[in-house]
Amino acid sequence: MASSTGALVSIDRVHAARTVAGELGVDVLVLTPGSDLRYLSGYHAHAMERLTALVVPRRGEPLLVVPRLEAPMVDASPAGALGLEVHAWDETDDPFAVVAREVTARLGAAPSRVAVGARTWAEHALGVHRALPGSALELATPVLDRLRMVKTPAEVEELALAGAAIDRVHARMGEWLRVGRTEAEVGADVAAAILAEGHVGVDFTIVGSGPNGASPHHELSDRVVQAGDLVVVDIGGETATGYRSDCTRTYVVGGEPDAEVAEWYAVLRDAQEAAVAAVRPGVTAEQVDAAARDRIAAAGWGGHFIHRTGHGIGLDTHEAPYIVAGNDLPLEAGMAFSVEPGIYLAGRCGARIEDIVVCTDDGVRTLNEGTRELVVLPG
Repeated sequence: MASSTGALVSIDRVHAARTVAGELGVDVLVLTPGSDLRYLSGYHAHAMERLTALVVPRRGEPLLVVPRLEAPMVDASPAGALGLEVHAWDETDDPFAVVAREVTARLGAAPSRVAVGARTWAEHALGVHRALPGSALELATPVLDRLRMVKTPAEVEELALAGAAIDRVHARMGEWLRVGRTEAEVGADVAAAILAEGHVGVDFTIVGSGPNGASPHHELSDRVVQAGDLVVVDIGGETATGYRSDCTRTYVVGGEPDAEVAEWYAVLRDAQEAAVAAVRPGVTAEQVDAAARDRIAAAGWGGHFIHRTGHGIGLDTHEAPYIVAGNDLPLEAGMAFSVEPGIYLAGRCGARIEDIVVCTDDGVRTLNEGTRELVVLPG
């Protein structure tokens, strides 16, 4: 995982955002620290009370508004090579007034529609709005989703590297997941392995043993793994370039699954395989969801599949497109997302199989390669 963020970012992304904003009638984008800012500029800034914002008007040059004490960090980041105008503001300045002045100068009038990132802090969004009182404030999501949903080949390879690393962690699960250990102990070892495999951060380590496996977003607990437990292990993290991994496998520890578990796990395995096979350009997100959901429902377990089939992945673990009923978005080559149906029996156990896949020109590429069978580990 030696790729650099700079190799993935170019000024073309900023210009593409301006073009899409113009098509949608948005006068200016104001993007504060987070994945949208990192996607467009390569600047991985920390959110704080001082305003940092990439300002992209539909006319005129974009600029980065940053606290003066952080301007050297911009120069040292990939953003420093993009040729962006950087406006460093002093502690006694009003940065929102700076944004309003610069935007109005570029447009020749105050903007009518201002779009901010979906995860912009409220104090920053409201500060922009107060400085431009005649403007309508809205989300920049329609603009950024159009760009970020379709990954470039370089982005796909970053996701593939992340997926291969997390596969290597799953392949070692027998070293840590054993009878008599707590979920928290197993999770700590798994987190260390995620970092050892080249990630720079651990986003989550879900170790749902026994009845805890019926809670899809279970937090690590002090429950001790028992012989015969089904254990859902969902893990992922961040690589140096910001791209994410996310993969779930289900294990049985210190015993064989009973006949009923084996029966419905086979249904789950078939459903996940069918959904992956359904991926190709032109198929809608909801059709992929239905490919998994219909098989689980037909086998009588539909009421136990309680979440969407998948979510997009990139600089965020969860981003567009969402693989869920009601989303009629046609898939395009380059879209990357999870396929992760699950069956959850409240108070008893659960199972989930999750891979990251990429829609290709003629079908699908799966970025996780570990076995999808129910893995039996010794006690």
